[in-house]
Amino acid sequence: MPFDLILKNGRILDPSQGIDKIADIAFTDGRVAAIGSDLAADSGTDTRDISGKIVSPGFIDLHTHVYWGGTSLGIDAGEVARTSGVTTFVDAGSAGAGNFAGFRKHVIEPSEPRILAYLHISFAGIYAFSNRIMVGESDDMRLMAPADALEVVEANRDVIVGIKVRVGRHASGDSGIAPLDIALQLAEETSLPLMAHIDEPPPTYDAVLEKLRPDDILTHCFRPFPNTPVSGQGAVKESVIAARKRGIIFDVGHGMGSFAFATGRAMLAGGFMPDTISSDLHKLCLAGPAVDQAVTMSKFLCLGMPLDEVIRASTVNVAKAMRREDLGTFRTGALGDATIYTVDEGRFDYHDVVGEVLTGDRKIVPAGVVLEGRWWHSA
Repeated sequence: MPFDLILKNGRILDPSQGIDKIADIAFTDGRVAAIGSDLAADSGTDTRDISGKIVSPGFIDLHTHVYWGGTSLGIDAGEVARTSGVTTFVDAGSAGAGNFAGFRKHVIEPSEPRILAYLHISFAGIYAFSNRIMVGESDDMRLMAPADALEVVEANRDVIVGIKVRVGRHASGDSGIAPLDIALQLAEETSLPLMAHIDEPPPTYDAVLEKLRPDDILTHCFRPFPNTPVSGQGAVKESVIAARKRGIIFDVGHGMGSFAFATGRAMLAGGFMPDTISSDLHKLCLAGPAVDQAVTMSKFLCLGMPLDEVIRASTVNVAKAMRREDLGTFRTGALGDATIYTVDEGRFDYHDVVGEVLTGDRKIVPAGVVLEGRWWHSA
């Protein structure tokens, strides 16, 4: 079978298969066709020499807000993909049952980069999030809409990968942890994983962890104080270690208020790497501190995570969390997404959400994107 695209002479780094070597990779009919040396092209093959660059399965950002034009926090996935190297954006609850149809028709379906979604338990999704107005949608129990959400999930299982709920002093206010209980009922009914947001208490980090099931996701897992996963002495809390043993997935969800270098250092020093790295990219953190997925990944690289683990947390681990295991890998027959990038050396300033500036010595710089087996963008 002839190849549609061959990327030649790149360093293939695919943690899902333990591959780290110089080789060619080929794509046919939108899927991974072969990895090998000197793969042969024919007259119709698009051949790209990526010598000196790394190629990995397409970066997946598990926590984004890309309902552009439909919510005040939405950003344009296509524009961000060009600078971040992300091939799959997972929207973390921008839309609920009341507005998911518009999200699907006007944003998800026309998008060239893939968009999957967590459906918010709130009927209106996240509807009041800006520099001037900040209304926690989970504070109004009248908006909790499990029956409506169930109907939307059943009609959209091809793009909905889970249920989203936001709890915390800002997100749920006087409703406390109750929205989480309702969202868990919906997740159980639909056999989907739940992604839970936490911000400042109440509820506490531990109270949320206690309710989560195996394969549910705690996002904003490396928060600063309060509601941090480390003790005042800098040790990883026993409740956090126990939750991982139970199968809870820990996702970064950087955003504008949910990632601190001090927490990251303490967690990594304690041997606790995040399961998934995500940017929580939205309109209020696009210019910083999060910036995009590649910058968020670079922060963990500069905190000491090995490159293959950073890539693992942005590819195969994310795919497993979503139960979409044809993503995040270069196994033969997998969906043909790839991110081409370099790891540049120098002095790079990175910012966290509490104002600390980390001057790192490395930066992941996207150089090209392959979507479903075709070359889509050159940086």
